[in-house]
Amino acid sequence: MSTVTYILVVTTYESKETGQFSIDVLGKNKIILERLSTPINIQLIYSSKLIDDSPTYYRDYQVPECHYETSQIHVNTTGSYVLWSENNINAYGYIYKNDFNPLNPSKNLLLSHGGECNDGKFKLIIDLKINTRYILVVTTRDPKTIGNFFVYISGPNNVSLSRFSPELSNCAIRDQYNLYMKGIALTLDDILCNELQPNIVLNNQSFSIKLSVGLTIIMFVAGLISGILSFVTFQNKDAQQVGCGIYLLASSIVSLLTIIMFIIKFWFVVLTRINVSTSLSVLRGGCASIELILKLFLYLDGWLNACVAIERAVYIFKGVKFDKKKSKSIARRTILILPFFIFCTLIHELVLRRLFEYKTARDTIDTSKTNEAIIKRYVSCITRYSPSVQVYNIAVLFFHLVGPFIINLFSALFIIFGGARQRSVVQNNQSFKEHIQEQFTEHKQLIISPIVLLILSIPRLIISLLPDYMETSENMWLYLGSYFISFSPSMLIFLIFVFPSELYMKAFKQSFNRIRRRTPTKSARSG
Repeated sequence: MSTVTYILVVTTYESKETGQFSIDVLGKNKIILERLSTPINIQLIYSSKLIDDSPTYYRDYQVPECHYETSQIHVNTTGSYVLWSENNINAYGYIYKNDFNPLNPSKNLLLSHGGECNDGKFKLIIDLKINTRYILVVTTRDPKTIGNFFVYISGPNNVSLSRFSPELSNCAIRDQYNLYMKGIALTLDDILCNELQPNIVLNNQSFSIKLSVGLTIIMFVAGLISGILSFVTFQNKDAQQVGCGIYLLASSIVSLLTIIMFIIKFWFVVLTRINVSTSLSVLRGGCASIELILKLFLYLDGWLNACVAIERAVYIFKGVKFDKKKSKSIARRTILILPFFIFCTLIHELVLRRLFEYKTARDTIDTSKTNEAIIKRYVSCITRYSPSVQVYNIAVLFFHLVGPFIINLFSALFIIFGGARQRSVVQNNQSFKEHIQEQFTEHKQLIISPIVLLILSIPRLIISLLPDYMETSENMWLYLGSYFISFSPSMLIFLIFVFPSELYMKAFKQSFNRIRRRTPTKSARSG
């Protein structure tokens, strides 16, 4: 249209590329090309420098220890503004609306530019409104990079920048775009993160932390006693007549290891969050190993209990045809294979778990403080999953939690109803209901343990279905109680498997009496 002005922009594919060019225009009428001069109204020139004391964070959740500076943008007129940098470092620029959280750098992000095609100098073109808070973040492409930079801002009216200090949370990172995920299970770090106060001794921590410490110690002592008594029972040859005894002997050992790892995990979380100066090498080692080992023992204990449930169901099904020798042989092979199988399903966590570290800026107002008080450090253990690995991780989690859950459920049902139906075919002088009652009375020790394990597995399954972004502070005891209950099978193995069984109680008494007879003899010899 003849009344409309059109602007043609000619540029290059590569940066700083120069050369001649020509423009040919074809059409019905004559067209005139005139060089257009577009003056840049620079409203602000801001200079600053990233130094060693500047705060650091994980840029885009990918590059650790990137120094950065935050400034609040104030505009007097709504309109389109251009922000660009001049610097001798490869700079990244980000604009956020309302707030910026370095522990969650994807939240509130409006626009970013990493200096592509501009020699590492960012350029941001954005519409800004009055009475709205915008945060400009200037950081670098590579970690631990320092240097000077200038920020130029052009637009319709005056602009000002003022320093901005983000408010931080010491809890774990939760990326709304799921670039980083810890799975779909809440961990002890997630539950206690808002309760533990850094640099405050345990006696001055909240009541919930003190009570958690007490419950953890009680659980550890109870689990230790139960594991030792169970080991004493199942190391007896009379308790190993079939594969169940061998599974339960292994389960006793794994339960002891689980409860030991549980208290190590608890104190590791508590002490490292209280003592913020803990060595990064210690934190990295704990991040990579403790949760993985704890999961390995928990899953192994669950599958060993599932093996017990399967064998008991097979025993009811085969009756007198049950092969005890073959049962023990299968149990030994299964115990050797299970740990390697479970570890292989969890190997991706060992590879992908990493430590997230963030340091705040130095306090330039109160210079009387020590460096530890001036600079705060926030550390969290995260696992970065790609979408395909995330799907695999969810499948693994469901397999290890739901698998034993279903096996224990169907084992209990089969022991009651399957056994009753078999008897009703042979003994038809009684009703099916009467056979169920007899089956329950005769095999109650085989039924109690699967049902109890089933009930105790429900809280673990529930907290595993909770997403990472759940706010645990409001219902901390609900989540913490469910977390503690999930370790109950490991500390109740004696009550679940030994106490209801006449055979195992007899084996326990024999082993206990044998140990008691040996103890005075050794004492007499030493005297």
